[in-house]
Amino acid sequence: MAQIRDIKSGRFGAPPREPMPRRLAAIVAGDISGYSRLMQIDEEGTHNRVKRIERELIEPSIVEHHGRLVKTTGDGFIAIFDSPVEAVRCSIVIQQNLVGRNAALPKHHWIEYRIGVNLGDVIIETDDVYGDGVNIATRLEGIAQPGEVFISGGIYEQIKHKLVCGYESLGDRHVKNITDPVRVYRVLSDPAALQQNRKRREGVLIFLLSLALLFIAGGALWYMLVQTGKLPNLASAPISPAAEVQKAPAAKRPAPPDQPVPTVAPTQQQAAPKPEPSPLVKQAAPLPPSASPSPATPAAQPATPAAASIRDPEMVALRGGSFAMGSNEDVSEKPVRQVTVKPFAMGKFPVSVREWNACAAAKACGFTATGKDDAPVANVSWSDAKQYVAWLAETTRKPYRLPSEAEWEYAARGGTQTRYWWGDQFQPGMVNCKNCSDILIADQPVKVGSLKPNPFGLFDMGGAVDQWVEDCWHKNYQGAPVDGSAWSENECSAHVIRSGSWRKDQNYARTSNRGSYDTNVRYPTHGFRVALSP
Repeated sequence: MAQIRDIKSGRFGAPPREPMPRRLAAIVAGDISGYSRLMQIDEEGTHNRVKRIERELIEPSIVEHHGRLVKTTGDGFIAIFDSPVEAVRCSIVIQQNLVGRNAALPKHHWIEYRIGVNLGDVIIETDDVYGDGVNIATRLEGIAQPGEVFISGGIYEQIKHKLVCGYESLGDRHVKNITDPVRVYRVLSDPAALQQNRKRREGVLIFLLSLALLFIAGGALWYMLVQTGKLPNLASAPISPAAEVQKAPAAKRPAPPDQPVPTVAPTQQQAAPKPEPSPLVKQAAPLPPSASPSPATPAAQPATPAAASIRDPEMVALRGGSFAMGSNEDVSEKPVRQVTVKPFAMGKFPVSVREWNACAAAKACGFTATGKDDAPVANVSWSDAKQYVAWLAETTRKPYRLPSEAEWEYAARGGTQTRYWWGDQFQPGMVNCKNCSDILIADQPVKVGSLKPNPFGLFDMGGAVDQWVEDCWHKNYQGAPVDGSAWSENECSAHVIRSGSWRKDQNYARTSNRGSYDTNVRYPTHGFRVALSP
């Protein structure tokens, strides 16, 4: 190592140490709630589960959202991101995925993280990160409830109009070892939750205020009537003899004058008992709307009013055939192979908000979607999509389902073998994607059917919303079925999504493009369409 001379002493020595690099970053701090209790219940099992979650969920999610895992502790982790949006998205994905992992376990075995996210200037070393920005993220994690994400005001200002979620302000909080108070927000992954809570609170407040005003107005009116003499003053009104009799003890009350009591013969006074209806009449009586048919009810019974009000989605019948599936543009789309698809029907449009909310109103789908009724529903997990098609099939008594990946690509190509269904060169205005038309990026894709259909008459087969299919995710097509069926397994943590979305660029709108996402996790651009077996 080169030496430099100390000017004052004239001595030579080692060069001065370079200052550690600093940068502005979004810091995510996560910690397992009740970790000590879980270790007491099952030390080895808890350790293995935590390591598996780190390996299968936390590390891949951080990488997917362009972050860096700085370190893990026994019960937590710290990561940094260049983008506050990606930091919060990653936090939401982790929390929602853990809900699915915990669903089959007793509550006292749940592994739940508390997550805090802050934007701050930090000092970065190889295996650690320092600074008040890290401390604030850790303090936010400490005050968060299990399963929740708390963010600082700095993060909120960066993401408030960029994510499909809600935020609840918790005000300024004083946190340990930080001089100034920190503005804190709770992230609500369901944007409707905050609105519902606010409306409920506003409704209660309005009711109480109305009741108070009514009571005050009633009292004032009574006082005015008493003062004008239109009503007696009960406090000074004389007590009538009848009232005195009522107030007197029962032993001192005067006996009432004898009154003749009319007597009627029982045969004339009592009405004849009503005859019991015959068993035939009972069987002919209509069932109440809430009554459920018995297992013996024949299939020919008319549909219930609720079922009759559910409209079948518009479908396009496809006769099936053979096509070359995949491409050489991405390793996940290889090898290109010949696939034969049987006849089936495909939804003409992605499932809309209106169609989804019919399922939610029937208590068969897990949440009520927000946005315009005729826009594609979004923020849907694969499990959500499966709930919808199961409800639709049961309600309509038709075998609705998710399409297989092969069926989806066959339908998207529309009988073509080009990069896009209209050709190899991208044409603006053909799909609803990022920078693909004069349509500005919004919180929601445009309404279904706004753009041109493909040669099969299907709309939004590219762009609009990412669309779930039945298949489990595999990194390529090696060993995939060639008969058009879904490539499924008993359990898989991720499923295939196709189409691209209104927030992704034109490359994602290619007919062969494919991606994956966690089975039980909702994401703001994910939707689906239905298929129907003949």
